[in-house]
Amino acid sequence: MKQNVLVAMSGGVDSSVACVLLKENYNLIGVTLKLHETDEIKLDKTKTCCSLLDVEDARSVAFALDFPYFVFNFGDKFEEQVINRFTQSYLNGETPNPCIDCNRYIKFDALMKRAEQLNQDYVATGHYARREYDKESGRYLLKKAKDSSKDQTYVLYSLTQEQLSKILFPLGDLEKSQVREIALANGFINAQKPDSQDICFVPNGKYAEFIKQHTKKVIPKGNFIDVSGNVIGTHNGIISYTVGQRKGLGIASSEPFYVVEKDPIANTVTLGRENDLYRSDLIANDINWISIEKLNAPMRVTAKTRYSQKEQPATITPLNENEVQVLFDEPQRAITKGQAVVFYDGDRVVGGGTITQSKI
Repeated sequence: MKQNVLVAMSGGVDSSVACVLLKENYNLIGVTLKLHETDEIKLDKTKTCCSLLDVEDARSVAFALDFPYFVFNFGDKFEEQVINRFTQSYLNGETPNPCIDCNRYIKFDALMKRAEQLNQDYVATGHYARREYDKESGRYLLKKAKDSSKDQTYVLYSLTQEQLSKILFPLGDLEKSQVREIALANGFINAQKPDSQDICFVPNGKYAEFIKQHTKKVIPKGNFIDVSGNVIGTHNGIISYTVGQRKGLGIASSEPFYVVEKDPIANTVTLGRENDLYRSDLIANDINWISIEKLNAPMRVTAKTRYSQKEQPATITPLNENEVQVLFDEPQRAITKGQAVVFYDGDRVVGGGTITQSKI
């Protein structure tokens, strides 16, 4: 007897091909999540995963493969757990990654709970990642995808053992080119559809404008200061800047300035030179472990602090049950509070957490 799988369908080529790969062995239900909607998102056909066209693309795939399809409205949950966290993080002087929160609180929490209500055995997505059970440790592992250029384990580090036991990642062993070939062979209208690029609720990339509109707050201007604390200009509000930023500062100088720190209490943005961006040491909290139960002693890993960054050798040391120190062998550029740091042991995800501070 076939098991039941609820497939999260974004309308893109990846989740569509995931359905093809699952259809023969499982009973499928396709679901698109209605999360956030603006007039701009409704009309955008290329950069987001929330347009009306995306819903129609997903529906057409479900129809072609002959399985039920629904749209679930998780808008309230998305605003509470993703948008509000995003805006508050920026107000706190951080730079968040809302895709991680969306996976954590929506796709693999709220959606999984809905799947249980519908008597589904698994939830499947089009993420490029692999999941397997390790008999030796008795733990489910999250492993890198075969296509290293598309690997998405960085945004999945918060998955729990219970969640991993109920997840399927059908694309983990495929290259992106193979996925498009499968879509073309099945005549899917989204076979050549480009991957989504922007944060779905800020499709134009204007984060500061969105935060002001969403929070209804007046964001005060403040001082640009140099690394010695000297005032060198006026900024337009700390939400308009992120660590490593060079453009849009409005400070004339023979040598480029970069944002190296933000202080929401003093309402200052510290500017420095390229070499001031490098740090070897960071602290992270809200840690989730995957390949290990907990960290009892220093451990050698590779780690990265941004989605697109190449992993770097580091040592992680437990500070308490929910906080670790990460010491990189070589200084890393633009380590940013609010971003995730994810730890790897070969192709296994050891775990990860949220960066709270970094040191020279």
